[in-house]
Amino acid sequence: MKRTYQVFILIMVMLGVLASGCFGERTAYVQAPDEVVQDSAYDLKGEGAYPREEYDNEYPSEPGSTVDSHTGETESAEFRKIITTSDLTIEVDDATSAVEAISKLAQEAGGFVSGSSVYDNYYNENTRKSGYITIRVPQSGFTSVLEKIELLGSVTSKSTSGRDVTEEYIDLSARLANLERQEVRLLEILNMTATVEEVLSVEKELERVRGEIESLTGRLNYLNDRVDFSTINVHVAEPRPITHAWGLRDALSDSVQGFISTVNAMIVLIGYILPILIFLTVVGGITIFIKKRVYR
Repeated sequence: MKRTYQVFILIMVMLGVLASGCFGERTAYVQAPDEVVQDSAYDLKGEGAYPREEYDNEYPSEPGSTVDSHTGETESAEFRKIITTSDLTIEVDDATSAVEAISKLAQEAGGFVSGSSVYDNYYNENTRKSGYITIRVPQSGFTSVLEKIELLGSVTSKSTSGRDVTEEYIDLSARLANLERQEVRLLEILNMTATVEEVLSVEKELERVRGEIESLTGRLNYLNDRVDFSTINVHVAEPRPITHAWGLRDALSDSVQGFISTVNAMIVLIGYILPILIFLTVVGGITIFIKKRVYR
């Protein structure tokens, strides 16, 4: 029991030193950033700390670029994490060929197709094809691929949007760095434990930390993929067929409709007149019969 109590006290002291060291670095950074950069092995960004070497690679010091001491967000355009998406609608002569051409453009640019489809649209008695395709291309070739797609037909609509995820990326990276340091400390404490209860306690905390590390790593990988590969959604459609009938088809259709309307009107009129004719015929017959009897 005495040894268990001593190990528990040792664990608490080491965690306290780790926490105080993180907060101490944060305070020093805010008060005297130049000194901390020279003396400390870590520089703070956002909510966590980065190794100096990693920090220098991630946030290069360039003329004209600044870093916010509270959010850690750099204003350098090279570090910005932007997710770019473009939606395009074009009118083409052959929808199937256009979709295949767009797929080839994506592959040539080092990208890939994430989804495509071609289907028939019925317009009166004629059929025209439409389709869509979604491609992912490297950010460096995004503008070039978009311009080549526009040359495949007539652009009827176009929109491009960008979502800035720089702040989220910095925050996730800082939290990941903190968790990785916690994992190292817990592994050191695990080597110092002697009883089964101590081992289970440390391993439980270690499992929680590793779960959070995997979650943050997955999110960062997702953001990197979305930033590195822009998305282009293209809808293609063939033009509606134009028929030249010189108005004869419309005239014939109107005449048939007029004839049908006339017949319908006559049927309705007969329906109103027929009962009256029957009534008059009956009354006339009775009148003639009475007159004959009276004459006799």
